[in-house]
Formats: sequence, structure tokens, C-alpha cells
Amino acid sequence: MLNFKRIAGVCAIGAACAFSAASDAQSDAKSQAMTIVVPYGAGGIVDNTARAFAQKLAAELGRPVVVENRGGAGGMIGMNTVARAHDENTLAFTAVSPVTLSPHVMKTLYDPLKDLAPVAAVMYSPVYLVGGPKFTGKTFQDMLAQAKADPGGLSLATAGVGSLGHLMLEQINGQADVRITHVPYKGMAQMVPDALGGQFTLMLVNASGPINALIDEGKLTLLAVGSPARLPARPGTPTLAELGYPMANMTSTFGFFAPATTSPDFRKRMNGLINRIAAMPDISKPLTDALNIMSPGTVEQFSAQVQKEYADNGQIVKRANIRSE
Repeated sequence: MLNFKRIAGVCAIGAACAFSAASDAQSDAKSQAMTIVVPYGAGGIVDNTARAFAQKLAAELGRPVVVENRGGAGGMIGMNTVARAHDENTLAFTAVSPVTLSPHVMKTLYDPLKDLAPVAAVMYSPVYLVGGPKFTGKTFQDMLAQAKADPGGLSLATAGVGSLGHLMLEQINGQADVRITHVPYKGMAQMVPDALGGQFTLMLVNASGPINALIDEGKLTLLAVGSPARLPARPGTPTLAELGYPMANMTSTFGFFAPATTSPDFRKRMNGLINRIAAMPDISKPLTDALNIMSPGTVEQFSAQVQKEYADNGQIVKRANIRSE
């Protein structure tokens, strides 16, 4: 005869153990360090901003938050790390191009819309087209004239194959019928010293404090800007749209992503934290001083933006016949 009281007692003990194990696992997860993956090399606007957010998030969450640089392949190596993390201890801080652009140009080990989940947009950044010391002209028109006179003689650095800068360059090359050689990097950290050292002629970079200082010092020449309108701080510099290149007139959106396996509650909670941190003056002021535009919003708004950019970039890449190098 079955002893129902004994069975009930065993079940109760089992349930209590299961609850305790689940609580312990949850407690362990909350005590683990969180990693923010930066899919570019150390240095530059993405890395510096991620580190500033990491300090604030650590204080808010009460646990360590570390930044890990995983550059290469236009940001896709780092984003694959996040896509495969399958935990709620990993985020990426990145330009959206490894999600919305690079997968149209190269094969990826992740599905950008299925394996990654947008969490929070932080800002968008104008893109500068600048000449280094090796560039002998002063204007965008000078650049085109030199490119036509010496096909392949001008070289232009970007953050990598399949990056936003790469797409902008291909738009200029195609529309102007010139051949400016693409020089892909893993991020800005090495690009800037190499530009100053004359390793290439031109580069497409995001607005930042150090870049603005180099322009002001005359070490870099600002030729054009990717922006919806002329920048108040750079009123003499035309946008690429004004110059007749509307398809190349792009800006970089930066934000946080998580593995798609994370819960909606986690992403909503992180969205609220990130928006609150982004509004702190010691976070926002250095970014806006460098001419970035803060762009807070909900998870749903950022997700809709990512999906739209993915679709739009797919059409641009197809029309321009851009391929991996």
C-alpha cells in the first residue's frame, strides 16, 4: 500500500531542493561578472564609450562589468561571440553595421536578426571624410580630381570590410566612377596613427574628441561629413548629400545588443539602466561635445530601427554589387 504522506513529504523536499537550486543558480548569475564585448580594437569612440558605461553599470548592478575587445571582420568576430553566449552576462556595444550591413557583404556565423537582440540605442555619430598628411588637396573636389588622374593611387581606410565606411566608399567610387583603394582596419586605434604616418591617404571615421582636435590642429583635413545637415560646429564643411552623394551620406548608430536567448525582461531592464546612464552628464557631455547625438529609446524602437536598416542596406549592397574583399 502506498504511503501518500511519505510521498508527499518526498515531493515537498524535492520541490524545496529544486527551488533552492534555482535560487542558487540565479544568485550565482547575478554575482558573475558581466562582459561588454566591443567588436573593434582598443581605443576609439566605441571602446572608450563602452568602458565609461561599464563603470556605471558595475555600480548599478553591484557586480563587476568588464570590457573585452574582439576586433576583426568589420565587427563580426565580436558579434559572433555575443550571439553564441547564451547567457544574461554578455552584451555588445557596437555600431549597428555588424548587424545591419556586414552580413549582406560577407558570410556570417550568426543570423543577425535571429541570434542577436537589440537592447538600447545610445547615440548616432556623424562620419567624417578626412585627408591625412599624405593628401595634397583641400576639398572633396580635389580628392575626386586626384582619383580620376591616378586610378587606385588614393587609399582610404575604414573600420573594416563590410563596415559603414566601406559602404560609403563604394557609393562614392561607383557614383563618381573613380577607384579609391580600400584599406580595411579593425577599428580606429591604429587607423589614426597610421593616417598621421602617411600609411594611406584618406579615412572615414566617426566624429570624436581626438579626431576633432587633429582637424583643428591642421593634421587632418576635413573634406565632407555624413550627417543629416551641416554640423553647427563645422559649418563650412558640406554634407555628402550636398555634394551630390546622398546614398553615401550616412551616420553611425551605436547601441547595445544581447544574445537572442536573453529574456524580454532582462532586455527591458538593461534598456532602462542604459538610458539612465546615457543621460548622466559625465557620460553624455563628452559624447555631445564630440558632436555625437544622443538617441535614447525603448527596446522596440531600437529593434524597429535595426530591422529597417538591415532591409535598406541589403538593397544598397545589392544595387552597388559590393562584395567581400
